[in-house]
Amino acid sequence: MSRRRRVLWVALGLVLGLFAGHFGVRARGRLEPPQVSVPADAAAFARLSFEGNLRVVHLSGTPEQIGYSHARLLRADMVHNEQVLMAELHRAVRPAPLRWLLLDLAQLRYRDLDRELDPARRRELAALALGFSPDPFADVFPTYQRFVYLNALYDIALSFEHSPLIGCTTFTFAEAGSALLARAFDFDVHDVFDQQKAVFFVREEGQIPFASVAWPGLPGVVSGMNRDGLALVVHGGRAGEPRAQGEPVVHALRRVLSTARSVDDAVKAFAEREPMVSHIVIAADAEGHAAAIERAPGLPPHARALPPRAAVTNHFQGPLAADAKNQRVRRETTTLEREARGTELALALGRPATVEDAVRLLRDRNAPGGAPLPPGDRRAIDAHIATHGVVFDCVHRTLWVSEAPHLSGRFVAFDLAGELAEPPQALAAARPSVPARP
Repeated sequence: MSRRRRVLWVALGLVLGLFAGHFGVRARGRLEPPQVSVPADAAAFARLSFEGNLRVVHLSGTPEQIGYSHARLLRADMVHNEQVLMAELHRAVRPAPLRWLLLDLAQLRYRDLDRELDPARRRELAALALGFSPDPFADVFPTYQRFVYLNALYDIALSFEHSPLIGCTTFTFAEAGSALLARAFDFDVHDVFDQQKAVFFVREEGQIPFASVAWPGLPGVVSGMNRDGLALVVHGGRAGEPRAQGEPVVHALRRVLSTARSVDDAVKAFAEREPMVSHIVIAADAEGHAAAIERAPGLPPHARALPPRAAVTNHFQGPLAADAKNQRVRRETTTLEREARGTELALALGRPATVEDAVRLLRDRNAPGGAPLPPGDRRAIDAHIATHGVVFDCVHRTLWVSEAPHLSGRFVAFDLAGELAEPPQALAAARPSVPARP
């Protein structure tokens, strides 16, 4: 056999080996959905309306009914969101073989990702996948498997050193019989998550009903409050070692909102499951308690009580404060500047905070001391990158949600008692709002 022919055979063998490895990874990494039946009367369990450019989504019933109805109502938005994410991936990793390699490596790393998911969330995701048919992205990953990955996207993103999630700011106020939690959810990736945000009102059988501010296709929670006035939001943090297994943070917040009624309940509930990555949960309740709950894989959660007026950003202050990764966040991100400015603003209020005060603080674009910062400066509380802003009034069970763009649109009020009634009572009523930034 000539040398040239031997080289061709070796090259052919390498190509075939790569293909065999690719399909072997696909077989090994496949996540199998649980068997669920499609509810025949899905429309009875869901309702979609609009308040300005906010999608207002009411879902009720079993996990299967909620998941399937979610997809049927919001499929077009879900398709658009995934198109944006796919375009971002193609722009960041242009050679197709390299994208295949990255996706194959991800499958191997997260091949057991759904093993520790709550069975109810697995059934909801399986029904969500059924409702998403036809799936234009089935050639990337099977629908259920891709939805599991997307629901762990927060955890996967936080495992990277330069995560776009290290930028959130939250205020808590507990004084004079009021309890407010105001947060800016910064996610510096694409405006689609701001432009197509959704306000979900979920009544799952046997669970505490809750509201969640997120985007179409996310059954979990990043910012939410339940019927009993417990509010939870999550901030990115960095400490310890990320894991490929555990409970995705959006499912952890969903689980705790569905079962806990106070900050103390929430701390205990978070201790029941292992997280995938480190993060900070800020909790507030109707009794005026507020805490920052610092979590990391392999360690019990650490809850530090917050003073009557507080600002929380993205660094740990408990047992993980000395962690090298946390120290790097303190040195290389804007967490300290935003905390200092937020604390300064909160303490400067000469009266108990109102919702209007909270919105004004979320929109602040100055440095500590009050010096103006350039537009988009990451040291500002409002760096014009927030996917959503929300103010939770835990005593009156009301949430105020920002319309696009970012924190500059009006903040629209939603009354939990009316929205979680059956049928919802607030749909025909005009909702009050805090005006858009002039």
